[in-house]
Amino acid sequence: MTVSQPSQTKRYGIEVQPLTGRVTAYRGDQVVASSTRARVMYETRLPPTVYFPTEDILATLSDPTDLQTFCPFKGTASYRNVGIGGDDLPNGIWSYDDPLPESRGIHGYSGISPAAIDRMDLGDNTLRQGDDGNISGPLVDWLMRGAGSQNSPEAFTAALAEKMLESGIAISRFAVMIWSLHPLIVGKNYIWSKDTGKVTTFAPSYELHDHPSFVNSPLRHVSNGLGGVRQKLGANADADRFPIMADLREKGATDYVAMPLPFSDGRTNVLTLTCDHPDGFTTANLGLIFECSAVISRFYEVFMQKENARSLLDTYVGKRTGARVLGGEIRRGDGDEIDAAIMFCDLRGSTRLEEELGRGDYIRMLNQFFETTSTIIEDHNGEVLKFIGDAVLAVFPAQPDAAQARKQALQSANQIVMHLAALRRDGDEDGNPVNCDCSIGIAYGGVTYGNVGSRERLDFTVIGRAANVAARLGDHGKSLGHRIVVSDDFTETDTPMQDLGQVVLHNVSQPVSCRAMNTVPT
Repeated sequence: MTVSQPSQTKRYGIEVQPLTGRVTAYRGDQVVASSTRARVMYETRLPPTVYFPTEDILATLSDPTDLQTFCPFKGTASYRNVGIGGDDLPNGIWSYDDPLPESRGIHGYSGISPAAIDRMDLGDNTLRQGDDGNISGPLVDWLMRGAGSQNSPEAFTAALAEKMLESGIAISRFAVMIWSLHPLIVGKNYIWSKDTGKVTTFAPSYELHDHPSFVNSPLRHVSNGLGGVRQKLGANADADRFPIMADLREKGATDYVAMPLPFSDGRTNVLTLTCDHPDGFTTANLGLIFECSAVISRFYEVFMQKENARSLLDTYVGKRTGARVLGGEIRRGDGDEIDAAIMFCDLRGSTRLEEELGRGDYIRMLNQFFETTSTIIEDHNGEVLKFIGDAVLAVFPAQPDAAQARKQALQSANQIVMHLAALRRDGDEDGNPVNCDCSIGIAYGGVTYGNVGSRERLDFTVIGRAANVAARLGDHGKSLGHRIVVSDDFTETDTPMQDLGQVVLHNVSQPVSCRAMNTVPT
């Protein structure tokens, strides 16, 4: 019995060779290109590609189109439409106007899309089969077996950089920019440096898009679908395409690559590599990373999907509730019976304000109201469960200290009233008037804290008498001109309160003893 030997591990490679005699490309009976100087490129994983001198393209060519693609070994390709036999074939010809050193042999040459031709007459030439050798080694082995044990994007980035070094890739800096789904953060930028061996994480705001350092940067170029970037960082600073190249050169960098890192949803993230070897990256170096980039992208996508899920849940249902949902409380009826202080904070005069201000100014004022109340509630260990129209529903769980929860709810209410009074007096941070006021009801008691709704559409909320009483106390205070009305079990305060006695509240079966707390004059 003959046992076949495993195929030898091979490196990614590119080779350009001249073809002999005349080579002609046809579309039907029409000659698209014909030349005695044609060349063939052999590239790992790809079929052989014939290139013609651009001047030997006989079809009509348009000006360069908007399409550009990037190869870390050949550079950025530009495309032209092809006119032949009455047909206009979009992006049928491509060329590398400034090919990278590995591909200088196709400078001044163009490739023809298989969709633009029917057949190729190679004359006496025979093209060899493409090289599909196995690319393996420490990096590939780790991605297949060990990378899944990394529990954060920072840990994965650091381990990935170390495996690149172990595989002989002379990186001095490795970074990825991953775009996120977050109301405040545009994305996460993970940067590993060989000097420290550590990963630094940046989370820029959406203002990044207008910042000069980003506007003229490889990150913007690549993420906008304009192709990748490859630049040798020699002594010729005049060749710098982006300002960051000068900074990297001063730090001893010799070569730089920025390549797309696409996610399955179509978003284009960016991977960048900086080299400190005197000769820069080799084709084998970049070929290894290029081969692994799809797998690397999927690891980051998994990490970011988890982060995006957390940020979206934090944004729409709150941090505490979001953590419970991510923890598996996703079925109807899942939840706990808890004691809590429940706050219902309502914007006063909402209908009148919308009519007076107009929709745009009203929405801005409403956002200011929500920003004020939410920030103060969260600063006092409460959680905003939801915005209901122009009102805020918040919970202050009693665990581990019921008295502290009641106290924090009262302090939050007091600070909300004071802060809104300051806004009415002084305006917002830009000096714009903010003429809004509130009515707050607070009650304490047992509630169900969990999922309610239909089988396919759930809401994580609080259900119980305390939640209903809090809303009705707010309405009662509004009718009497009180900004804060609480049930009578709130005694942890030094602020004087006015006893309102027992009041009958809508849809509450028994009268409720309550008090009013007014600390700010109208």
